[in-house]
Amino acid sequence: MSPRRLVLFDIDGTLVDCGGQAKPLFAEAMEQAFGTAGAVDRYDFSGRTDPRIVFDLAVGAGVEPEAAMAGLPRVREHYLERLAGALRPERMRLLPGIAELVAALAAGGEVALGLLTGNWERGARIKLAPFDLNRYFPFGAFGDDQLDRRDLPPVAWREASRHTARAFAPEETLIVGDSLLDVSCAHAHGA
Repeated sequence: MSPRRLVLFDIDGTLVDCGGQAKPLFAEAMEQAFGTAGAVDRYDFSGRTDPRIVFDLAVGAGVEPEAAMAGLPRVREHYLERLAGALRPERMRLLPGIAELVAALAAGGEVALGLLTGNWERGARIKLAPFDLNRYFPFGAFGDDQLDRRDLPPVAWREASRHTARAFAPEETLIVGDSLLDVSCAHAHGA
């Protein structure tokens, strides 16, 4: 039976809460790559892709836009190494009802489950691993794919089609997230 709908989940604040652990690790990676974390303490990460966060913080701290873009791989490498080694599952929590919801959706067979998140894919997988959620999300659109969240739905549709052998229309797609940028992203594409 082919799934009738596509449901794409955000991660932070939607599936899991990392207990504030990621932001300091991100700041350390920025410091290592650029010598500054910029205004990381005042920056709102909600709904933004990891590359957008790097770009905004770096440029806001006086780094030239071209240099900020060129530094993205360094920040990603440093951040993901730190996240893999320092993220403490005991300080994280699965948000209420998520385990039951994704298990029920996966078991029903009527929906294809994927991710639509600003996290770099490896970081997304690291955050989901303590709760064994990666098994429910075989594909997705990630911060690796685009600078801005609004550009992620076409990537998610391409990946969904590749994994399910079915094309999903915007009106067959539900984007589940916790920020206004999640809503804006969905509306921009008719989801």
